[in-house]
Amino acid sequence: MNSPAKGTFVASNAAKVAFTAHRQPMESEMRAEDNRKLTETGPGTPGGEWMRRYWQPVALSEELETERSVVPVRVLGEDLVLFRNQDGGGAIGLIDRRCAHRGADLSLGRLEDGGLRCYFHGWLFGPDGSCLDVPAEPEDSILKYKVWIRSYPVRECNGIIWAYLGSGEPPNLPALDCFIAPEQYTFAFKGYLDCNWLQALEVGIDPAHASYLHRFEQDEDTEDSYGKQFRGASLGTNMPMTKILREYGRPEILNARTEYGQRIVALRKLDKDGLDGSSTHVRITHQVFPHGITIPLSSTMAITQWHVPIDDVSSYWYAMFTSLDEPVDKATMRAQRLEGITLPDYKPIRNRANNYQFSYEEQRTQTYTGLGKDINVHDQMAVEGQGYIYDRSRERLSRSDRAIVTYRRMALKAIDTVAAGGDPDELLMDTADVESRGPIPLDGIGPTGDWENYWAQSIADLRKASPWASELEAALRTGPAGVPGAEIEPDRSQSPDAYDRS
Repeated sequence: MNSPAKGTFVASNAAKVAFTAHRQPMESEMRAEDNRKLTETGPGTPGGEWMRRYWQPVALSEELETERSVVPVRVLGEDLVLFRNQDGGGAIGLIDRRCAHRGADLSLGRLEDGGLRCYFHGWLFGPDGSCLDVPAEPEDSILKYKVWIRSYPVRECNGIIWAYLGSGEPPNLPALDCFIAPEQYTFAFKGYLDCNWLQALEVGIDPAHASYLHRFEQDEDTEDSYGKQFRGASLGTNMPMTKILREYGRPEILNARTEYGQRIVALRKLDKDGLDGSSTHVRITHQVFPHGITIPLSSTMAITQWHVPIDDVSSYWYAMFTSLDEPVDKATMRAQRLEGITLPDYKPIRNRANNYQFSYEEQRTQTYTGLGKDINVHDQMAVEGQGYIYDRSRERLSRSDRAIVTYRRMALKAIDTVAAGGDPDELLMDTADVESRGPIPLDGIGPTGDWENYWAQSIADLRKASPWASELEAALRTGPAGVPGAEIEPDRSQSPDAYDRS
C-alpha cells in the first residue's frame, strides 16, 4: 500500500475516533424509560392510564352504516367490539370482544334481539355489557343476572364515534370547533399507520418538515385545490403554498403553552423573487392533548386530527375537517381519500410491503419524496420509516423540534400527575354549550413583525363571516382563537433539562 493510501486510512480512523467521541450520549437525549412511558399505552401502563382520561376516537360513523353494523375495534391495546343496536333507537355499544362464557369472538356474533348474541351458545349482550339471555340454560336460571362483560361509554359526533376507556364518570366532549360545528360543515375520515402513535403525532407539530417532505417542484392551479393540503393559496393572496414551502425552508418557529396543549407559529419572511421582506407568511397550528393537532387545510377549512394507539406498534389517524364558510363537499372529500386506501380496514395502498410505490423519476423531477401527491403518504413513509417504536435516545434534535420537546415535557408531566392520582392540566372539561375556544389555525400572509395582530384580525373576520361561528364570541374575547396571551417557550432542543417535568 503506498503512502497516500496509508495516510488516508489513518485519517479515516482519526475521523472515526472523533465521530465516536462526539457521539457520546448528551444530557438532552431522552432516557429509554421516558420513551417507554410515552409510547406504551396498554392497560395498566402509566401512558395508558393518562390516555384513558380523554375521549378516544374508535370508529367512523360510516363503519356502522352497513347492513350488519358490527365492527371489531382494537384501541389502546384492548380488543373490543362496536355495534349499533337494531332495536331501541339505534343505541351504540362498545363491549369486550370475548364472550363471558368461553371467550368466543363476539365481533362475529348475531346482531339481534336488542344486542349482540354469541354464536357459540347464544348468550346475548346489550350495549351496556349486561347479559340479556342465556338460552342454553333452564328457563328459570338466574345466571344472566350475574354476568356482565366490560363496556365503555360512547358518543357519536360529526362522523366519529368516541369512547371513554377510563374509570369513573366521563367528562363531556370539549367544546372545540369540530364538535360544535353543524354536521354539514364537517367531514370525517381515518387512516392506518404501521407504527407507534407518538411518531404520527410528532410529524404534525414539526412545521419545518413541510418544506421538504411535502415539496412540489411545480405549482398547480390553486383554484383546483379543494380538499388538498398545501395546494391552495394563502389567505387573501394568490401565492400558492407549494411555492412558499419550496422557496422558504428555514422558518422561524415559536411555540407557547395553552390550556389545551400548545400553539405553534411558523414565520417565513417573503424576500425572494423581487419581494422586499415587508410581508411574512404566517402559519399557526395547534397541538391538542393528548394526541391531537389542529392545522389549516385552506384559508377557511381546518383539520383536527387525532393519532390514536391501536397498540404500541400501530395506530390510526382520525381527521375531522371543519369549514367556516360553506358546507363541506363530503362526496368529493371522501372520493379523494378513497383513492389511496383499502376498505374495510382503511389501510393505505402505498405501504412498507410495496416500498410505498416509490418512483425515482418522480423524485428527480416532481416531488421531494417520489411518492405521489397525497400528503398523507409522505407523512406515513416518514413516520413508519422510523421503525415500529422509535428509540428517541438515539436522536439529535434541532431548533425546528422545539414544539416536540415542549410536548414531550408536558406529556411526561401529565403522565406522572395521573400516576399520582391527579388530573392533567390540559384536560378540558367543557360542557357542550360552552362557546368554542377553537383552537383556530391560520395560513396567510401579513405584515412582517406583526403576526399576532394579523392573526387576531384575520380570525375575527373569518368567524364574523361564518354562518355558524359568527355568534361564538367568547373565543375572541380572551385573545386570538380563545387563547390568552402566552409566553413563548424557549428552545430546549440542545438543553440539559430538555425533558424535565416543569
